[in-house]
Amino acid sequence: MSVSSPTLHLGRLDAVLFDIDDVLADTALLHAAAWQHTLDDYLRRRGAEDGLDLPPFDIPADYLRYAEGRPTAAGVRGFLIARGVSVPEFSANPDDDTVRSLSSRKDDYFLAQVDRVGVSAYASSVELLRELSRRDIRVAAVAAGHTCLRVLEAAGVASLFDLRVDGEDAALLRLPARPDPALLLEATHRLGVSPRRTAVVTGGLAGVEAAWNGCFEPIVAVDRYDHKNAFYQLGAHVVVRDLGELLISGRGRQELLAHR
Repeated sequence: MSVSSPTLHLGRLDAVLFDIDDVLADTALLHAAAWQHTLDDYLRRRGAEDGLDLPPFDIPADYLRYAEGRPTAAGVRGFLIARGVSVPEFSANPDDDTVRSLSSRKDDYFLAQVDRVGVSAYASSVELLRELSRRDIRVAAVAAGHTCLRVLEAAGVASLFDLRVDGEDAALLRLPARPDPALLLEATHRLGVSPRRTAVVTGGLAGVEAAWNGCFEPIVAVDRYDHKNAFYQLGAHVVVRDLGELLISGRGRQELLAHR
């Protein structure tokens, strides 16, 4: 066992908040494909109407820059602004292209693919969830989007959480999007815990920034896309490729979360 291995000190924690995508469920490719399908279709139609050559949605660059870890509407809005294209937020005509309609099309396409091909949970993440439960550490799923419950159910991990806070709650409570920490703070409020004794486990840059802005400690980044330096710059305390790399420390002992 290496003494330099990243360690999660459970004795200092009352709760752990988990992102879903890229942390618990292997959904990144399905999300990216849904973004690409939806936005490329719109850009082709808009380009033909206006006589413009609009660059298509790029994976992974545009996915990581505009979509990962953000509410769908925020991703749509940011991407179209970057392409120099404007659409209204909503319209009384359901056939109009708007931020709301494009967001719905993206989420619908994503969920259709979830139903068609299924979703796998990362084994090491499930193991960590079970270990936290055994040690009476409360756990919550926190996600910016509206597809959280469907993904958790498809991955078979919905029952492992004490609480879920997601895009439905954000819309109801009018909470600002990441990097604002509002959604994370709402989770700690419901759990009755302090951010200073709550770990955040996230797979996105916006998630790390939100956790830092909310004074959460520690912030664990799951780096599946070689963003280690950026994660640290934004405030991550621990960066791992997979949660199986973590050591867990509690009751005077350390042990590997997952053996390889």
